[in-house]
Amino acid sequence: MDRYAYYKSLFESLPKPSAFVDLDLLDANAAAIAREAGDKKVRIASKSIRCVEVLRRILRSSPVYQGIMCFTAAEAAYLDREGFDDLLLGYPQWEPEQIGNLITMAGEGRSITFMVDCREHAERIGKLAAERSLQASVCIDLDMSVSYPGLHFGVRRSPLAGWEAMRPLAESILASPWLKLEGLMGYEAQIAGVGDNVPGSGLKNALIRQLKRRSIREVARRRREAVEGLQSLGARLRFVNAGGTGSMASSRTEAVVTEITAGSGFYSPGLFDNYEGFSYQPAAGYAVEVVRRPGPGIVTCMGGGYTASGPAGKDKLAKPYLPEGLRLLPLEAAGEVQTPLTGSAAERLSIGDPVFFRHAKAGELCERFKVLHAVSQGNIVGEYATYRGAGECFL
Repeated sequence: MDRYAYYKSLFESLPKPSAFVDLDLLDANAAAIAREAGDKKVRIASKSIRCVEVLRRILRSSPVYQGIMCFTAAEAAYLDREGFDDLLLGYPQWEPEQIGNLITMAGEGRSITFMVDCREHAERIGKLAAERSLQASVCIDLDMSVSYPGLHFGVRRSPLAGWEAMRPLAESILASPWLKLEGLMGYEAQIAGVGDNVPGSGLKNALIRQLKRRSIREVARRRREAVEGLQSLGARLRFVNAGGTGSMASSRTEAVVTEITAGSGFYSPGLFDNYEGFSYQPAAGYAVEVVRRPGPGIVTCMGGGYTASGPAGKDKLAKPYLPEGLRLLPLEAAGEVQTPLTGSAAERLSIGDPVFFRHAKAGELCERFKVLHAVSQGNIVGEYATYRGAGECFL
């Protein structure tokens, strides 16, 4: 299939910039992720989707998909209003009104679980639960980063780097009549979130793969000890959550893990081109149009400069996707109001032609657009409101 001609025909009459989700490729990714999970359930990371209709479609696609990992209390309340259940707050919350609102919702029969990694978190949730004479469910966040001399390999999340550090918090939760310890989470970001097949970085790729292999063993040991420790205190966990799309192959082998979080793999953004162990289809992107030809071999598009969060670097820039053979100019890159492109395909483009880009990250695309145009079998079959399009802005 000439995918550029396919998308160009579909988007010919649409104003640009416009974002899209290719449902056929999304479905293929969802099926692949369900297979990759093995015998584990998969919890969907909503921050990587940020579109209610897409969340619903993934959940309907397989019984493997169960529950949502939310990123703020306000978002969890919104998803609850939209009919979703089994909501896990992936990050600690502090704002009392929003926490209290979720505790009240849980008291009405919803499954909502808060994330904690210190006594302050647990005491605040417990106090708000006690004020409502309700019990709140909590999950402990176990740090999965590893440290070597001169190197912290992972992200700065929980201060709880092992069972002994976790034990006092677990004991205080289990002693509280207002808290119920339901889960353990450990996100091995250094495995799931670090590319190890970056073009032109052979030595660095080899080092990262070696560090990942060592981390896999350490992560499994740390998580097993934490689960055994919690069980020794009498905790009866409903779930043990692990990983992300990029670490499913290792997370699924751990006997204590009951579910794996996945999010970015459904859209497969630009950063996912830099992984050795898996490959998914680019199911989401956006179209901008050529508005200038400033010189031989160069075209300039209107807009397009949607840069991803994280450490500043070329890998966080949006990628020219279709037609193949385009690249950003190193001194201008992707701009706020215009993006010049060069490469073998530039001479074939005319003013008014579309250029399709992929965002470096998954869900951040939806912060720029109100609607995802849903594409399937040669047609635009719907307009799916993003969180922004639904009037919501959480972070």
